[in-house]
Amino acid sequence: MGAEAIRRIGVFTSGGDAPGMNACIRAVVRTALHHGLEVIGIRRGYAGMIEGDFVEMDAASVSNIIQLGGTILKSARSEAFKTPEGRARAAQQLQQAGIQALVAIGGDGTFRGASIFHEEYGFPIVGCPGTIDNDLFGTDETIGYDTAVNTALQAIDKIRDTADAHDRLFFIEVMGRDSGFIALACAIGGGAELVLVPEAFVDLDEIRESLYRVLAHKRRSSIVVVAEGDELGGAQKLAEKLRPIFPDYEMRVTVLGHIQRGGSPTARDRMLATRLGVAAVEALLDGHDNVMVGVINNEIHLTPLRNTWSKKKTIDYDLLRLVQLLS
Repeated sequence: MGAEAIRRIGVFTSGGDAPGMNACIRAVVRTALHHGLEVIGIRRGYAGMIEGDFVEMDAASVSNIIQLGGTILKSARSEAFKTPEGRARAAQQLQQAGIQALVAIGGDGTFRGASIFHEEYGFPIVGCPGTIDNDLFGTDETIGYDTAVNTALQAIDKIRDTADAHDRLFFIEVMGRDSGFIALACAIGGGAELVLVPEAFVDLDEIRESLYRVLAHKRRSSIVVVAEGDELGGAQKLAEKLRPIFPDYEMRVTVLGHIQRGGSPTARDRMLATRLGVAAVEALLDGHDNVMVGVINNEIHLTPLRNTWSKKKTIDYDLLRLVQLLS
C-alpha cells in the first residue's frame, strides 16, 4: 500500500508499560490528525487487536495525558497472537475497521510480533521503542528508561539514609532481566560500591574480594545494585550466599520491582516520546514500513524492526570501570 493511500491508522501499546507511553500516544494522534488522517486506538495491544477492541480517537481524547504514567490504551500480553490463527483474526479485524497502517509502541516482544505480522500480511507498521529496559537496538534511549532510573535513584537515596544510620550493607535489586542499563545508571548515580549486571558475570569470589576492600575502609554505609537478571540469582540469593562470609555485617535486601514502571514521566521521557510519536506518523506518510523510529546522537533514525531485537544493544563497559574506580 502506498503512503498516499493511507487514510486511517491504528495505534496501540503492548508488553510492559513504560512512563511516557501516553505522551507518545498523544503525539501519534495529534500528528495524524494534523495530516488529515483518522486514528483508531487499539486497546490491550495484540489481544485487543484480535478481539476488535477499537476506539476512535480525536484531539480531545488525548488531552491532559502527557503527564500520566501507564497507558490509556492499556496493555496486555497475547498468547493467541503467537499463533497463525490469532494473527489471521487480527488482520481480519483491522481490515473490517478500515485500519490501513499501525503505530506499535512497545519493546522487543511487541516488535517480534509486528515483524511476523508484517511478513504474513504486508501490513504497514512503524514502531516506537517503549520499554524501561532500554535494550532495543536502534535508539540511544527508550521511552520510560529515564523515568525508571530516576524512580530507582530516589529509592536508593532513601535507602542509603537508613543504611548510613545503622551501618548496614544493602543489596538493591532493580529491573533488567536481560540487560543492565538501569542497574548501571543507578549504580553511578547512586554512588554504589558494586554493581552486578547480566552482561558482565562476576563470580562469588570476586564479589567477596570487592566487598572486603569496601568494608575495610569502614564506610558508614554500602550499597550494591543488582540487576534482576544477574547470573547469581538476584539480590536475595546473593545476600544469602554472602551472609556466612560476612557474619559481622548486617545485610538487607530491597527489591524495587514494579515501582520502576509507574509514575509521571520525566521531562526527558516526555520529550523523547513526543519526538518519536511524531516521527512514526511522518515515517508512515513518507512510505517507510516495518521500521522502528529511534533517536541516535539526538537525530531521528529508522531501524528495521527485526534488527531492534535480533541485534544486541550493549551497555557501556567503561561505565562499569567507573563504578569500580570510585568504590
